[in-house]
Amino acid sequence: MTRRAPERAISATAPARREFRPPKYGSERIILLPEGLVTILSEHVRTVGVSPDGWLFVGPPLKTTVGRWWHKTLKNAAISGIRLHDLRHFYASGLIANGCDVVTVQRALGHANATTTLATYSHLWPTAEERISKAAEALMDSAAGILADSVRTEAT
Repeated sequence: MTRRAPERAISATAPARREFRPPKYGSERIILLPEGLVTILSEHVRTVGVSPDGWLFVGPPLKTTVGRWWHKTLKNAAISGIRLHDLRHFYASGLIANGCDVVTVQRALGHANATTTLATYSHLWPTAEERISKAAEALMDSAAGILADSVRTEAT
């Protein structure tokens, strides 16, 4: 994993006007990038010739431009009905499905507090009953495996 901190964000200051600012207070964070993504982005930087101080993706860095590129990408892929913001929810739900706790997800998304994360994603974490059921099943499988082994060894 590679660690990276966002240094700037685009903020709407008035209709049709955007400004570059540091990330909002409370949303500062380190983003962990899988090595596979780092490889893909490195190839993009090499191919396009991005300068160290430049933007990763070429073009005016405005939300409307990003939106246009997103819609063009969806059209080219013959996909519809996915908002760019849905990728954020996809990421959060993937973290939760892979066992990340609320504080970890909160920090990854840049939420100021865990309450925001829980208000949006609490339905995705397993309930206590689900955890008990899985733990009891694992315990039973383990005990059954031990019993099966002991029966096999005593018979020989």
